[in-house]
Amino acid sequence: MPDITVVLPSVLQPLAGGQSVLTAPADGPVTVGQLLDSVTAGFAVLARRLRDETGALRRFVNVYVDGDEVRRLQGLDTEVSPGQEVLVIQSVAGG
Repeated sequence: MPDITVVLPSVLQPLAGGQSVLTAPADGPVTVGQLLDSVTAGFAVLARRLRDETGALRRFVNVYVDGDEVRRLQGLDTEVSPGQEVLVIQSVAGG
């Protein structure tokens, strides 16, 4: 069964046990929301960093499926197929 790969930036890796890549098995398309639920199931702090209490992506978190930002697609309902790569980017503010 092919996996869907989620790539994390270095700032989020400590929240995923130091892993830079998380994978989820999928026998068909899943939504980004389902994928995030799957890969963060064992990492509660990471889940809270990515999504707010309503389940929406936090405004400083951007998720890309094959280079396309999901907010410009169908948001968390964007479909991801096995073999695709999902990239999570967390904005960093500074002055």
